[in-house]
Amino acid sequence: MRSETRRAIGGSVIGGVRAGPPGRGHGLRRGLDLGGAWTSETQHDAFLPLILATQRTTRLELGTSIAVAFGRSPIVTAHLAWDLAALSQGRFLLGLGTQVKGHIERRYGLTWDAPGPRLRDYITALRAIWDCWQHGTPLNYRGEFYSHTLMTPFFNPGPIAHPRIPVHIQVHPFHSVKYLREVVLPNVEQGLTASDRKRADICLASSAFIVTGRDAADMEAARRSVKSQIGFYASTPNYRVILDCHGWGQVAKDLTRRSVQGDWEGMAALITDEMLDAFAVVATPDEVPGKLRQRYTGLLDRLAVYETFRPEADLTAQRALLAAFPR
Repeated sequence: MRSETRRAIGGSVIGGVRAGPPGRGHGLRRGLDLGGAWTSETQHDAFLPLILATQRTTRLELGTSIAVAFGRSPIVTAHLAWDLAALSQGRFLLGLGTQVKGHIERRYGLTWDAPGPRLRDYITALRAIWDCWQHGTPLNYRGEFYSHTLMTPFFNPGPIAHPRIPVHIQVHPFHSVKYLREVVLPNVEQGLTASDRKRADICLASSAFIVTGRDAADMEAARRSVKSQIGFYASTPNYRVILDCHGWGQVAKDLTRRSVQGDWEGMAALITDEMLDAFAVVATPDEVPGKLRQRYTGLLDRLAVYETFRPEADLTAQRALLAAFPR
């Protein structure tokens, strides 16, 4: 993590756009000196809240963490990102993820295959579309999974002032230092070598689970909450490799079985304190900044707290965390 800049620290903003008095429904004007704010795509669309955020902020970087790529055609995502880049005056970051097979096929009703090559093709298609809009290059993209060969003036939004939209494929918040070192980073290095790039040419970003609280009751509540979240993620077969990395593969299978049974409380009970320490930072509020630095320095360039910032909440702890990462 780049400790010299507070812009490396970001927070998640509660999703969804709801009717209410002007200036309410967001936590971006509460004096939090964040480097970025991110929206997720779970119960609400990831892009819509950022439209409001572009009008109420001037410095904050705004991004999706993540928008589901395979739930949309590249042309749909290209339009959304292009408009947000223009509205934010270049502060928008497009964070994409694949989701998993079950959700793409059963929730989105779409096709799932070869997620790695498909996502590469998807992003390459985005770049071709944006190049067409910015420079007038004829659109003639023919990839393995996506083909875009038609762009008439009526559908072309034209050039914008900030056309270089960063595309992030975020490291999932369900990770450990061991998994980052032994699995993620070696694969990143292979990719960099194959594309003739250096580590400094890319930004590695993720979110961190944090267990903290003002007293023992708060800490215990945070433990239960984070264990539940870890259990939910770890029950997904696609993420089993992370538990396998620690020798906890059987626990992953047990979690999957309980998720099928709908035993959500039982899933959380399978997450031991040892697992919690591996996948989350467990510390008092004063200790959190130091533990984040110790864990992520040299591994990640950008870090967000896996926590929703609610405008009505007491944000004292969050302000203290940000203060520990001066510009």
